[in-house]
Amino acid sequence: MTPHSHPVIRLARLLAIFCCMAGLASSLVPSSPRLLAQSHTQHVVQGKVVDKSDAGLKGATIFLKDGHSLAIRSYIAADDGSYHFGQLAQNTDYELWAESDGKKSAVKNISSFDTRNQFNINLKIEK
Repeated sequence: MTPHSHPVIRLARLLAIFCCMAGLASSLVPSSPRLLAQSHTQHVVQGKVVDKSDAGLKGATIFLKDGHSLAIRSYIAADDGSYHFGQLAQNTDYELWAESDGKKSAVKNISSFDTRNQFNINLKIEK
């Protein structure tokens, strides 16, 4: 038996390799649970489209513009005026507005620097 093939030496080498790999793996994972949670969460934007008397506007179209790609998603408001956009990237700014019968709400901005995961935004269209 050679000195390098002794079971104790092989075990010591395996333990050394394991410890090095464990140290490398731990350096790749964020140390803060908050950072880990933020890297896997996404924004949700929801709310209602309302008229000047705060009644929900059924059928209003809500637009969400991605500030990075400039892509626009749309949603048709439910019977009570509610809408919901999910799976939005946290590292992107968005613009949100609604339109109904040729009238438009004010544009609301959602900043990538805002740390909230859920946004409740009502959009008012003066009708």
